[in-house]
Amino acid sequence: MRENIQQSVRTHDILLPMVGVDLPEPHGQQREVVYLTAQGHLVVLGTAGSGKTTMAVHRARYLAGAPGIGGPTLLLTFNRALVTYLRSVGARAPRLTVESYHKFALGYLSSVTGRPVYVCKIKEALVEKALTEVRATTQRAVASRPLAFFLDELHWMAGHGVTAEDIYLNGVPRIGRGTPLAPADRAVVYQVYRRYLELRATSGLSMDWDDVASHVLEHLKTDARARRYRHIVIDEGQDFTPEMIRSLAAAIPQDGSLTFFGDYAQQIYGSRMSWRSLGLSVSNTVEFEQNYRNSRQIARLAQAMSEMSHFRDEVDLVAPRTPTADGPPPTIVTAVSKAEQLRLAAAYANGLAADRRVAVLMRTRDQETTLKRYLDPRHQHYRIHRELQSWPQGPGVFYGTYSAAKGLEFDSVILPLCDAEELPKPSEVAAHGLEEAMAREARQLYVAVTRARSELVILRSGPLTPLMPDAVSDLFHRLAS
Repeated sequence: MRENIQQSVRTHDILLPMVGVDLPEPHGQQREVVYLTAQGHLVVLGTAGSGKTTMAVHRARYLAGAPGIGGPTLLLTFNRALVTYLRSVGARAPRLTVESYHKFALGYLSSVTGRPVYVCKIKEALVEKALTEVRATTQRAVASRPLAFFLDELHWMAGHGVTAEDIYLNGVPRIGRGTPLAPADRAVVYQVYRRYLELRATSGLSMDWDDVASHVLEHLKTDARARRYRHIVIDEGQDFTPEMIRSLAAAIPQDGSLTFFGDYAQQIYGSRMSWRSLGLSVSNTVEFEQNYRNSRQIARLAQAMSEMSHFRDEVDLVAPRTPTADGPPPTIVTAVSKAEQLRLAAAYANGLAADRRVAVLMRTRDQETTLKRYLDPRHQHYRIHRELQSWPQGPGVFYGTYSAAKGLEFDSVILPLCDAEELPKPSEVAAHGLEEAMAREARQLYVAVTRARSELVILRSGPLTPLMPDAVSDLFHRLAS
């Protein structure tokens, strides 16, 4: 079986393996973005594989060092593993700092208070306690929704700066919920929120990870000190909340710049939004349609996924231009069981890892230990996670979740557990309903698919996830184990 799949992917492959992670040089319109005005707000939207990270790093380096207009520059991304990756591909220069948003935010707050800042790390437990108390006082059906629903709603409230009771209860419009919450249901949610704040205060804490950005913004409004950074560049900006972006806009001086790179098709952290809700002063946006990463066959699948009914909504999506690089069609492998899927995924990865960077990606971390047991110790293999201190060079096997691989790319990607009963994740369906869960989970899977440069293998034991086009379509090559 391993020989069959290797033959299938290699006989069509004309892309060179990416054995290193050197940052490519920008070209064409990419170079224009790097050298755009160094003052004000700039939004750059691009499809997957359009080189947004390449542009972000080059622009940050340019802004840090350009004579006259340059100055201390901050390159931010949401994912800590991606911070490590950015540093590995050349995001190093005098006056350039690369951080996650929360590291920047806590550092700023410490500079204001003159002492370490502590964040509530038991939010889930406190919200659960608040919910239990509220359930005892109401008959509203919304109170029986899972804890994950309330955590998501409180995340949305904090991320959008909508925490005043009258504003929240009056029905602030939001993208992505099929049926808006009735005012009486919002009142129940707000009861949980208010009780959570009381419990948190009793613990001696004034903020959690979700509302750190609001604290930063409030301090910056009255902070008369010179700004630490003249320029801020944001990579993977679609996963920053509006409050995060507002705080960053307030963190630059009048003669500084804020450059936002994003792709709303890849928005995976919480509910969806448009960059138009961020409060930036943008006269126009720059869009990139060209996909430089994926083969034509993988890009066709990603495009078909983005055109499915559950994927479409009001956010700004950039329609990609079909790449010219050729490769094998994405391969669907039907295994006899989920355990066999993991064994086969490792076997395929072992067979490709001698000269390739191969990723095995799953929706959750639940099966990582099982997968690791099957990986060949003769090849390098790495777990993609937030504590990575350096980014591995050369070929090998990487494994982790879809979200951990955000912003990264690999020669080959293997996706086990793409069964209908696994995706969308059942807990997401329970928390948000099928329609909204499909929309959210489709973006997670889209991110996983578009990590692959030239080879994509999808495994299942039963019916294929409805987040992908029908398994019998001409988008796929099909194999049985």
